[in-house]
Amino acid sequence: MLSIVATPIGNLDDMTPRALQALRTADAVACEDTRRTWALLAHFGIQRPPHMISYREGIEERAGEQIGRWLADGKTVALCSDGGYPGISDPGYRLVRLAVDRGYAVNVIPGASAVEVALVASGLPTSSFTFKGYPPRKPGALRRFFEEEKDRPHTLILYESPFRVGATLQAASEVLGDRQAAVCIELTKKFERVCRGHLGELALRFAAEKIKGEVTMVIAGNHPKFTREAEEEAPSE
Repeated sequence: MLSIVATPIGNLDDMTPRALQALRTADAVACEDTRRTWALLAHFGIQRPPHMISYREGIEERAGEQIGRWLADGKTVALCSDGGYPGISDPGYRLVRLAVDRGYAVNVIPGASAVEVALVASGLPTSSFTFKGYPPRKPGALRRFFEEEKDRPHTLILYESPFRVGATLQAASEVLGDRQAAVCIELTKKFERVCRGHLGELALRFAAEKIKGEVTMVIAGNHPKFTREAEEEAPSE
């Protein structure tokens, strides 16, 4: 069986009993960074498993074949990333596909995810949303990325490097207009911040501000209610 184990995105108290049990009883653990996962196991007093392998972008095919052999031998393999769900913005889905195609059971153990935490914290609509991972780095590709979302009503969620937040907000403002948005930094960690506002003002703010840590952005969909123009035109009481 392949167990997909969501791990904390920051606060270790978010580790669930089911996740701990899955890691404790696994014959093998596949993870993004073996050092970080070993530190997580040690924090919770879990002994190092008989087998441990790095499964990340660039080596997923080779590592996947080894994991496939363990599954064929009847072993239980736990897959985890450095934080959140393996398979969300990492190659974990390929391992799930391998297990499914070869007829092995797949068990998903829920836990924390920056996507849902940021969405709820943003104060923007949650009824429908689109998560698009990391946007392109090059300016032209970045504009095209937002052009694809310009007319869609869904709340948009994406990850971004702390070094590119200002540029990405600026591109979003130019293409999407001055919509409401939220920049969520270091979610669930000691220095967590959620900065809400309109794309234009957020772009100005983060053009110069240096950020440390992981960033999740949430941007309102194409609905006039969530634009600066709508707020300025709203009748005062």
